[in-house]
Amino acid sequence: MNLIASPPAALNVGLDSFNLSITGNGGASLQLDWQPPGNADPALAWQLARLAPDRGDPAAVGSRMDAANATACERIIAARPMLTDVMPRADAVWPEMKNERILLHAGAPVAWEAMCGPMHGAMIGAVLYEGWAATPDAARAMLERGEVRFAQCHDFRAVGPMTGIISASMPVFVVDNPSSGNRAYTNLNEGIGKCLRFGANSPDVLARLKWFEAVLAPTLRAAVRQVDGGIDLKSIQAQALLMGDEVHSRNAAATALFFMQVATALAASDAPQKAVRESLEFISRTSQFFLNLSMVAAKAIMDAAHGIEYSSIVTATARNGTTTALRVSSLGAQWFEAPSDNPVGLFFPGFKQEDANPDLGDSAITETAGYGGFSLAASPALTLLVGGSVADANHYSRLMYEITTTKNPALSLPNLEFDGAPTGIDVRKVVDTGIRPVVTTGIAHKEAGIGQIGAGIVRVPMQCYVRALEALAARYAPAG
Repeated sequence: MNLIASPPAALNVGLDSFNLSITGNGGASLQLDWQPPGNADPALAWQLARLAPDRGDPAAVGSRMDAANATACERIIAARPMLTDVMPRADAVWPEMKNERILLHAGAPVAWEAMCGPMHGAMIGAVLYEGWAATPDAARAMLERGEVRFAQCHDFRAVGPMTGIISASMPVFVVDNPSSGNRAYTNLNEGIGKCLRFGANSPDVLARLKWFEAVLAPTLRAAVRQVDGGIDLKSIQAQALLMGDEVHSRNAAATALFFMQVATALAASDAPQKAVRESLEFISRTSQFFLNLSMVAAKAIMDAAHGIEYSSIVTATARNGTTTALRVSSLGAQWFEAPSDNPVGLFFPGFKQEDANPDLGDSAITETAGYGGFSLAASPALTLLVGGSVADANHYSRLMYEITTTKNPALSLPNLEFDGAPTGIDVRKVVDTGIRPVVTTGIAHKEAGIGQIGAGIVRVPMQCYVRALEALAARYAPAG
């Protein structure tokens, strides 16, 4: 028997299940999503409180953080990454590569024993590509013996997708940010299918990389050098957001815009006709070609915001296939790591969730700069690849406003009434709200060489932000 003749309207805070006693009796309630700060950990909540701003005291730690974060975001918004060159070899950028066997990789430091399958495969492929070993077995033995030094792309002002491997002979894009005077680098995108970045190391993969070295890189260099001041990557990214890309997992529009600039420049260059035709043909059939350029643009943008005292803005997010890690503006080169989550999304025929490798690659630098999952509302078409609906895409972008400092007016999201993209992830807001940044990503098979098996969504582990918050509290608001 229903004893409540007229159930009252209510505001339910927290768990949806508490709504049942109201909605089950015909009542209406307003659900308010909320959880205790600091993930209900009193010690963490207290650290968070000590970093909170005091509007009446601009000298308070939290107030100084707000001011520092405003400065960081001003630099992010003012950044103008320009593609200024294509270096034929990485060792022309980093001379130490001429004297030592070094392989750069995505994410935070990781030992050979802890590397995922795709990272192992890509490392072996790079050793074969450089001619340091003649067979995969010999290459593996060399790596196991520690005869090659591993280093992080980010420590060399670089980024790379998936495994992110860069070796001495590989060409690299050079991007300058004149607003802050910093520079960043990345390798060239291989396309889809069997690629080194997914751990493939067969002869055809290595032959394509040699073609990059001999043909594609010199041709693109000729094009870039025809453009006074370089190619404006941020302008391409901003236009692409209006054309259906979020410039991480979808780069069809950005690649087309880049193709237009390159083709026009090459028409005025002295590059060999055969090389021009082959290069343009490769770009035209590689819709994700701009991915690496979007990443390096984001790297140049976020490096401009790094090193600001008191700032709690995240300036890098990177994954090595084992851990996800982030850096914070005021905390130097320290990585704050946690085990990577597995992306969840849609899989290509014949593959399933159990085949997926944990999250991998430096490409989450795009989200860190406001693209990718933060701008998912701009790319309804991407929902067909990663799953979900257009409403979900809009929701993700709106949710990211809760954990960021400002909106970037240069990055308009049409489905959100042309609002600027969420910009400047604040460690404090992530821990306070419990909202983890969302990343759009390709899904790699956990075995080397199989390649991409799907695409989806992944969240940055909360423990990364908890550890960063603890470091901020220890530095700027020590107990006692």
